[in-house]
Amino acid sequence: MVEESTTLDSLEALGDVTAVADNTNTEPEIDSLGRTYATGKRKDAVARVWISPGNGKIIINNREIEIYFARPALRMIVNQPFAASERTTNYDVYCTVGGGGLSGQAGAVRHGISKALVLREPELRKVLKPGGFLTRDSRVVERKKYGKRKARRSFQFSKR
Repeated sequence: MVEESTTLDSLEALGDVTAVADNTNTEPEIDSLGRTYATGKRKDAVARVWISPGNGKIIINNREIEIYFARPALRMIVNQPFAASERTTNYDVYCTVGGGGLSGQAGAVRHGISKALVLREPELRKVLKPGGFLTRDSRVVERKKYGKRKARRSFQFSKR
């Protein structure tokens, strides 16, 4: 019994493989009110983000960004996707965020804004993906183990 093996003479024999591999959505996802929705996560914080065309106003939990995130470093984290994509004054952001602390919430809002920008303008993926804005930061607090004082810290040893 002789087995026949098929080989490729050139890459053209494969046909159009790129059409199968490139399954990115090229149509913007906009609802009936002209908004784009995305969910962002970081640590225990979850942010629900809606972006719409506007002049750069950011509302978080019905408060201005300057009031909700008083520290300038947190405001900088939230504005990073707009700065990277050069869309600082093009969109208004309405966001509800809960869980975790302020640092985790700022990271969740940043993640949500990045995802919403890509859903609205798919060509921005080339700018935001290399910057790490679309990757969910999966680092979370380590759980406490039994027999330990904290996650890894042992109880104090007494010699006598």
